[in-house]
Amino acid sequence: MWLYLYSAVIALTLPLVAWTVKQFSPYVWADILYIADLVSILLKFAWRRRKGRHVFFALDRFLEQTVARPEKPFVVFENDTYTFASTDRRSNRVANALLAHPGYSAGDAVALFMPNEPVFMFTWLGMAKLGSPVALLNYNIRSKSLLHCFNCSKAKVLIAAAELKEAVEEVLPSLQEKGVIVLLMVQNCDTPGIESFSDKVDQASDAAIPRSLREHITYKSPAVYIYTSGTTGLPKAAVVNQNRLLIALAVLSANGVSSSDVIYLNLPLYHTAGFIIGFIGSIETGSTIILKRKFSASQFWDDCRKYNVTVVQYIGEVMRYLCSTPQKENDKDHKVRLAIGNGIRAEIWREFLKRFGNIQVKEFYASTEGNVGFVNYPGKIGALGRVNFLHRKLFPYSLVKYDTERDEVIRDSNGLCIEALKGETGLLVSKITDIAPFVGYAQNEEQTERKRLRNVLKKGDLYFNSGDLMRIDNDNFIYFQDRVGDTFRWKGENVATTEVSDLLTLTDCLKEANVYGVQVPGNEGRIGMAAVTLKEGAQFDGSKIYNHVVTYLPAYARPRFIRIKDFVELTGTFKQMKVKLVEENFDPGRIQDPLYILDDKQKSYVPLTAQIHSAIVSGSMKL
Repeated sequence: MWLYLYSAVIALTLPLVAWTVKQFSPYVWADILYIADLVSILLKFAWRRRKGRHVFFALDRFLEQTVARPEKPFVVFENDTYTFASTDRRSNRVANALLAHPGYSAGDAVALFMPNEPVFMFTWLGMAKLGSPVALLNYNIRSKSLLHCFNCSKAKVLIAAAELKEAVEEVLPSLQEKGVIVLLMVQNCDTPGIESFSDKVDQASDAAIPRSLREHITYKSPAVYIYTSGTTGLPKAAVVNQNRLLIALAVLSANGVSSSDVIYLNLPLYHTAGFIIGFIGSIETGSTIILKRKFSASQFWDDCRKYNVTVVQYIGEVMRYLCSTPQKENDKDHKVRLAIGNGIRAEIWREFLKRFGNIQVKEFYASTEGNVGFVNYPGKIGALGRVNFLHRKLFPYSLVKYDTERDEVIRDSNGLCIEALKGETGLLVSKITDIAPFVGYAQNEEQTERKRLRNVLKKGDLYFNSGDLMRIDNDNFIYFQDRVGDTFRWKGENVATTEVSDLLTLTDCLKEANVYGVQVPGNEGRIGMAAVTLKEGAQFDGSKIYNHVVTYLPAYARPRFIRIKDFVELTGTFKQMKVKLVEENFDPGRIQDPLYILDDKQKSYVPLTAQIHSAIVSGSMKL
């Protein structure tokens, strides 16, 4: 009888407990599931590190998938389909072709200069089999930036796509001086100093590469160099070591992606999002990748329907572009169930769901070189992640008060940082530990040190400075507020203001240039603007400046607006002041200085009128 009574009490109590938890702790079940996933990932990671007599890398997971599902499509590109087995064989050909080159030795660093195409993946896998770290060069960069990025990796080989031949020829003399092997993915090449490589790959054996060639690699060995803009004026090469790449395998699987999923990958493979999440993540899950050369809003959903896509990646701009396309009756006619990425605004998030259906959006926060990340696993619109006790224990972080005018953290009388309260904006810093290391940047100890923040919460501690301002609400959701320092983000790309400033002052008429990002209504990120001074006796020449920036800067980095000032304001420590300039934006109603806008039709910088400003603000003129 007591057993029946006990069972009845439990039956009556459980619904009440569940209701109470839902009312007062609505995210507790999501927290429990997330913690369980986190523990599972850590256990799998630890198991792999102790698995067998050989060190286990991301490459080994690919080789496991090749054995487990050899004929399953791995990459679909335009009219071609490559299975796991054929991808394996093709990567062997690339590796064997390079191994036969007399100037190369297994383990030498290699730079990859290619747009999105399957050979990018084949080449990286081939280099991984040879134990060579690979620098993933942004195919938009040219001249000085290209050489700088190449040199950071100490690469001995440059492998470039056929369409980038002119860009390679521009820096060829410098590469030849260093004895670099320059290979072009073509059948024949008549340029002295550049060798054809496609023909060698086609003729090479597809026999497996001996493991002995990569036995020298450890978990701390660099796997790839991924470039991120910084305050030096040139991109920094963030070192992604083998340990970090092994952890990255879990990115998609932790979000419920499996081998039955089809991943739509249209983000650049040289970026963290495209390479680590899209490519490396799919190696873990055994999913099929639909690879696109670049993002196209008009083709996006047609492709998703054509290939039965179930998972898409995004950055904030991607979602906005999709929502800006003309509405169609079949907008919800697709199989996409999950969108994973970062940078989506709350209003775009709502519009995306309303228009394209019940798609689970997994917003997250991470950086290429950073040592902490967050996931918005409950799916709260507008938040980039959720924080919890266990996460903070494993990866200690804090939001500390920051003075945006002085561009520095605020410290108390003891010289320690002051933690921001809930609801307050603060700089995200994360403790550097064995579990959460900060490897830094290749060949740039100065910039590596700048990202280290000492004496944060107690004397002698060491934290990573994310450079991002965040806010945590009372429900423990974390929200992105802004970026600090001398970078801004436009069209999904980080822009280094110092690099743009240096290039502007190389023109005949400009003496100084203070570059910063300004917000444009209806657009994600910030677009480039420059406050400049003229050389004595010089006149502003819009055509010459236009030709100069178009020649040396990719489209996303070109200043769209130029403001001519009598002098550039400096702080007491001789830093260019930007806060007031950012606040004044590009509004001719607030600015008395001459204002210009980049006009691609006239191939010049032309006066920015009130009418043009109104058209931009209203959205009738797109930038």
